[in-house]
Amino acid sequence: MNDGSGRRQRLDPEVFRLPVEKLRSGWYSDAYFNFAKELLEAEGRRAHVTMQVFQKHHAALGGIDEAIAVLKLCSGGQGADGHWEPGWEKLDVRALHEGDEIAPYETVMTIEGDYALFAHLETVYLGCLARRTLIMRNVREVVQAARGKQILFFPARHDHWLVQTGDGWAAHVAGAIGVSTDAQASWWGGRGVGTVPHALIAAYGGDTVAAAEAFAARFAEHVNVTVLVDFENDSVATALAVAEALGERLWGVRLDTSGTLVDRAVVAEMERLGDFDPTGVNTQLVRVVRSALDEAGHERVRIVVSGGFDAAKILAFEQAQAPVDVYGVGSSLVRGENDFTADVVLVDGTPAGKRGRPHRPNPRLEPVS
Repeated sequence: MNDGSGRRQRLDPEVFRLPVEKLRSGWYSDAYFNFAKELLEAEGRRAHVTMQVFQKHHAALGGIDEAIAVLKLCSGGQGADGHWEPGWEKLDVRALHEGDEIAPYETVMTIEGDYALFAHLETVYLGCLARRTLIMRNVREVVQAARGKQILFFPARHDHWLVQTGDGWAAHVAGAIGVSTDAQASWWGGRGVGTVPHALIAAYGGDTVAAAEAFAARFAEHVNVTVLVDFENDSVATALAVAEALGERLWGVRLDTSGTLVDRAVVAEMERLGDFDPTGVNTQLVRVVRSALDEAGHERVRIVVSGGFDAAKILAFEQAQAPVDVYGVGSSLVRGENDFTADVVLVDGTPAGKRGRPHRPNPRLEPVS
């Protein structure tokens, strides 16, 4: 993000709605950091340190604005009168930006100042970086694999609801075109998107067309109407029926065949080709649905695919030139690890890091005001 002058802007700390008092108190911090802060303050030991933060993968950096917000709002300590004295103005923080490509062991942020002012926050700011960078790295990989086609970020049901806001922002910065919940879209003022779900179709007696017509009648002016067409495991027939019923109101159909089933439309392809995995959503299923829609005059109806997609599967579909318009990706985007580490590397300007953790200056870091 930039402000029009070329300067890259960071999210305002208020966006994150941090539980400031609990963070200041160390409620979410590893106890040993709280003990360290208490000891330093009790003994009046003012260690002026340089803290260096890094991780070990090629990745896209996420969570840096959130980490900075934690430092801005929650660094400091109890004053002589017992009231909290903010510490941000006494710190020199330098950092990269959201979405920056980062190398293994590259320093992404430094914090310089009295260690007691921010010792209690290490658990929290490293957690922000680890989680959001994991999401951003995973999304960036599928975006690159999709070669410019749209990615829908659909992992909300696979993780705790509290992670949605920041994860959605990380996915957005990494290139996802849509998210499924309003919470995920909240940091940039967007809205969640989705499709006519299986449960709604079931509520209409298993009649996909009836559910789609009711959905379109109520929501077509506000959302791109996309309909799941695998409820009866006959995606071609259902896609055609929905397209005929909805006409111009239908934006797309979504293929989501279970990985344990073979769609009826693929059976003939099995007999004709015989050398592909026919289960679930596969390239042949996409082709027969696309061909059927085109032959019926529904060339403008998009095809969305979902169900077990990750970067490798998307790349395979792209290499096979499957006529997919949009990829919906879920649980694979919240799997893996992208841990960050913070080390004191200088004390009063003198090297003081543990063995194997040298000071690694990074000219890419920018001062944070």
